[in-house]
Amino acid sequence: MAAQFKELSDKLIKFVEAQQLYFVATAAPEGRINLSPKGGGLRVLSPTQLLWLNRTGSGNETAAHLRVTDRMTMMFCSFTEQPLILRCYGRARAFHPRDPEWDDYSTHLPSVLGERQLVLLDIELVQTSCGFGVPFYEFQGERDNMSRWLDGKNQEDIENYWAQKNQVSLDGLPTGILEEGE
Repeated sequence: MAAQFKELSDKLIKFVEAQQLYFVATAAPEGRINLSPKGGGLRVLSPTQLLWLNRTGSGNETAAHLRVTDRMTMMFCSFTEQPLILRCYGRARAFHPRDPEWDDYSTHLPSVLGERQLVLLDIELVQTSCGFGVPFYEFQGERDNMSRWLDGKNQEDIENYWAQKNQVSLDGLPTGILEEGE
């Protein structure tokens, strides 16, 4: 049975912190909805705030969407224990390493090559649901593809990749990845 809350309880915070996989959804007013699986780089700052590190990837949809609308949903679900789906609905902001907020928020997460944005979600609604239909899966470990791809690269190499692959969304919206003074 679904239940709604204004914030994360201590029990739900522990659940979020234990997850190896979570999902982030955003959408601009027009165009495609983005739903991305994420792993690692997540911190619960308070019962009403989540912070996650958006690393370099093949696209940058979340950042583009958050420039035009701040709506975001994060979903966590149990694959191994008692079934549970947890959704956090709220308003989000993306910070780039050049932004003044970066220095304050980056202290909550380890710094890694390829970090692109920090995304702060201010939770407006928490909803749990049964998760009875979610199958069992077992976490086997992190993939090493990203670290192998980053091997031998420096920040300039990463920014060149951003210039080629991360400046606009699928719908042509700017991501702000290389812009100054935002």
